Amino acid sequence: MKRTLTFASMICASFFANAEQAAPKNIIYMIGDGMGPAYTSAYRYYVDDKNTKVVEPTVFDSILVGMAHTYPDDDTIVTDSAAGATALSTATKSYNGAIAVDTHKHDLKTMLEIAKERKMTTALVATSQINHATPASFAAHNESRRNYDDIANDFFDNKINGALPVDLMLGGGTQYFIREDRNLVNEFIAQGYQYSDNLSQLGQLQQIPALGLYAAKGLPFALDGESKRLTKMTDKALSLLAANENPFFVMIEGSQIDWCGHANDIACAMAEMDDFAHAIDKAKAYVDAHPDTLLVITADHSTGGLTIGANGQYLWHADVVKGVTATAGVIAERLLASDDMATVWQQTTALEFTEARKVLLTQAKNVGEDALVMTVKKLINEASFTGWTTSGHTAIDVPVFAYGNGAEQFIGSQNNTDIAQKLINFINNK
Repeated sequence: MKRTLTFASMICASFFANAEQAAPKNIIYMIGDGMGPAYTSAYRYYVDDKNTKVVEPTVFDSILVGMAHTYPDDDTIVTDSAAGATALSTATKSYNGAIAVDTHKHDLKTMLEIAKERKMTTALVATSQINHATPASFAAHNESRRNYDDIANDFFDNKINGALPVDLMLGGGTQYFIREDRNLVNEFIAQGYQYSDNLSQLGQLQQIPALGLYAAKGLPFALDGESKRLTKMTDKALSLLAANENPFFVMIEGSQIDWCGHANDIACAMAEMDDFAHAIDKAKAYVDAHPDTLLVITADHSTGGLTIGANGQYLWHADVVKGVTATAGVIAERLLASDDMATVWQQTTALEFTEARKVLLTQAKNVGEDALVMTVKKLINEASFTGWTTSGHTAIDVPVFAYGNGAEQFIGSQNNTDIAQKLINFINNK
């Protein structure tokens, strides 16, 4: 009963909120790429304290307000990240592959561009290359998400009232920003941007404008390298934006939840979810300290058809997932390089090197790396009772989370374009 009354009170707040309520000064927009509801549910069990009877809620549970529909503007029903991000950045649905252009390939104005026109400070943070589909759909325009060089050019050439579109960028992508035909990094530096190319030196960025590129493409997976790299970049971005004092718009993407989902690698996915959750903690703390800020979180789609439980068994072993210390690709590399597969297997998965597993891994090793990667994932998924239905995306609704000034506007079932339109309205009403 208490939960029902609380939800009812939120509904009432949405309908009867004072029309004169001021729009939030700052907007933090976070996108968990590929993060369908199975991911947030799995994460709850993944971090659960086994010493207590109850399954403790996570940061996701504390700010869940609704669900969003993700279909693109064609008959596929299943969106890709480009169309999903275009809907989430422009309030207009488009075709799969579109970067902030409509179905006729005409440019769509993004909320980041509108924020820049309103003289807000703008920022993008991602664990992918910064010109990947989701961040690109906020600052660039292109008929194809695959045109990475042209999209990178837009980050400099897409001037808004004579100014560069994004004041702060943190992510990967050096191979697209430093090329034989053009060195965009030098062009940014010439425009007064501080530049950093080593995540361990993130602290050296002291002011905006700034550009940090920390990998040739995407950053290493959380499970294989710096486990909290998105959290650190989020913390840095918010500290720089706060010091700047100007109203700001920032989009922060947990990019590689999706990549792990495509790979059907559950340990990889949960490590990315953990980084994203801690980044949300940073954003939520910022809202607590700056109550004139709105935090909105959603996903562009779900990936992999993840199920918590598989093979007809009413089980999911989160402890098995927690025992895996590297992605399947890295585990396979180590198995290929070693004559002692038993030790490598037990050190990287904490699973027993049974005779049956030995036979399967040995056979796969003799075939080659791809076969070995697939076998590693198969054995971990079977041991944890993790299910996957696809290596692609699915069309299920995705969760919507909101916190802070204006959060009540995002309650309920809504289109992904509704989320964007509400945020654009806030920006325009400043």
